[in-house]
Amino acid sequence: MKRIPFIAGNWKMNCTTSEAVSLVEGIKALISDITPEQVEVAVCPPFTALHRVAQLIEGTYIRLGAQDVFWKDKGAYTGQISPVMLKDVGCTYVIIGHSERRGRFGVPDPDMSDELLKLFGDNDATVNRKITAALSHGLKPIVCVGETLSERERGLTDEIVRRQVIGALNSIPTESVENITFAYEPVWAIGTGNVCDAYEANRVIGMIRGIISELYSSELAERVRIQYGGSVTPENIEELALQPEIDGALVGGASLRPDSFSAIVRTTMSAKQRIGQK
Repeated sequence: MKRIPFIAGNWKMNCTTSEAVSLVEGIKALISDITPEQVEVAVCPPFTALHRVAQLIEGTYIRLGAQDVFWKDKGAYTGQISPVMLKDVGCTYVIIGHSERRGRFGVPDPDMSDELLKLFGDNDATVNRKITAALSHGLKPIVCVGETLSERERGLTDEIVRRQVIGALNSIPTESVENITFAYEPVWAIGTGNVCDAYEANRVIGMIRGIISELYSSELAERVRIQYGGSVTPENIEELALQPEIDGALVGGASLRPDSFSAIVRTTMSAKQRIGQK
């Protein structure tokens, strides 16, 4: 089964609107010759830049994604963004369950107290509700799963990832699963420069595909794309992309530089062509 590789840039809380314009214009210029049959590309700006970026990528192969979503269509939920709003502004994708939203940080943040993390953090149940809401409005979730450093050191990686995947897919109908992309993001690798060993990342991603096979079918599991995320750079993407189970990357810091992001896109495309995947 050939899966089209998928590179998504998570800009996090970076870029004013003017900075977003400059960034996306740079990315457009550097990957204008790449088609979605070779590699699919998405950018996920902060909410304030979604509308402007949507205008700039209209008519290109670049897709728009958001960084989070609430599970209600509208109402008295101050500060939240609904799936209806994201669809209206032109989003195709939405990141759900990122460790920074779950309150599972790889590196202690002195600005984030334990009390705030409890309020800020998603859990398996809220992630599932957000996935369900996104799918119901035609959005394609990018669902993040991954273990902390402490959990890995205690040998709990497989248990934690399995729990998160099963929780994410709770009551999700078979016909919707193919519209979900999973992103294996070991929390200890995000923003730390400590990329996960490519063979180990491939093993965990293969396990995720196995869980989907158990819950649904092997045929469906082979069609679901699963990315790697966590300190992805132009220097390490080739080894990751050469792994058969890894279908691309969810890119953080390197997505904020047009040259780095475009290099990741091109290297992924080349690597997958070398191993016979599109």
